[in-house]
Amino acid sequence: MQVNIFKKRSFWLAAGVTLFCALAADQLAKLPGLKLIGTLVLALLLGMLLQLVKPVREHSAAGVGFISNKFLRLGIILLGFRLNLEDLANSGIKTILLAIVVVSFTILVTYQLCRKMNVEKELSILTACGCGVCGAAAVMGVSPQVKAEKDDSVLAIAVVCIMGTLFTLIEIVIKPLLGMDAVQLGVLNGASLHEIAHAVAAGGSNGEVALNAALIMKLSRVILLAPVALLVGVWYQKTSHFEVSGKQKLPIPWFMAGFLASSVLGTFLPISTGVLDMLVELAYICLGMAMAALGLSVNFRVIKERGMSVFIAAFISSSLLLVLAIFASKLFF
Repeated sequence: MQVNIFKKRSFWLAAGVTLFCALAADQLAKLPGLKLIGTLVLALLLGMLLQLVKPVREHSAAGVGFISNKFLRLGIILLGFRLNLEDLANSGIKTILLAIVVVSFTILVTYQLCRKMNVEKELSILTACGCGVCGAAAVMGVSPQVKAEKDDSVLAIAVVCIMGTLFTLIEIVIKPLLGMDAVQLGVLNGASLHEIAHAVAAGGSNGEVALNAALIMKLSRVILLAPVALLVGVWYQKTSHFEVSGKQKLPIPWFMAGFLASSVLGTFLPISTGVLDMLVELAYICLGMAMAALGLSVNFRVIKERGMSVFIAAFISSSLLLVLAIFASKLFF
């Protein structure tokens, strides 16, 4: 049926609506008051608003699922061009090791807190990965591995966005109390904040040196998205019970291989900075369309009923992550 979807009016309507949301979000994210929110979350919010327009919601429904699935994968593959592997290698083993510690700690703590508060398994996993790796992109990258419902993805993205924004403001406020130099502040921002936009906002407030350190630290976490998605998929399959016939397949997220391949190409091929910037911009348009598609299909009632526990769990784990990142930045950088 996916072969014929390009012939359906609902697909083209969904494509047009989600593209509008992605482009509008890209422009809105450049405004000073909206930079902390970021392009992807703004696209999600615009999609949720357009869901209130009944003709758009009804006539685009058949195409929305395709866009939220396929454009998500394409966007993540293209996002790999943002990663310069040489910069990550030059940053030293300390940065990579801290990224591994931060991601592992945050995922495990957030997941355990969520489960103790009776949050469903899939939502707990998505929230944990979003807080641990790279926000909305991580939620979207892991969601196919755990067969998550759209409502789970939207709620996890909302949690990650709000927590990331809140802790960005907290880190800016407490900066004078920490006694850190620019590099340490940048490492702190990159190690503790959830979205790339959050790390850029906090790091940029501390100067160019801090911004560069924040980006390298944050991208060290982003590159762990591929192994995290694979490990989560394998673990989820082994710990969940499905009605299946025959042998189960290993849940390999092949689009993550594309993510790593694009990182290699962007690092080692003589591609101009302008072309790389264009590819990353295209990645965010595709991801923005996928986010808007999620917004068009969200169930507001479910989110309202299930949100409080996961917000509390994410707040506690984000607070613990901040403490860990402060000590690590002071001791090792």
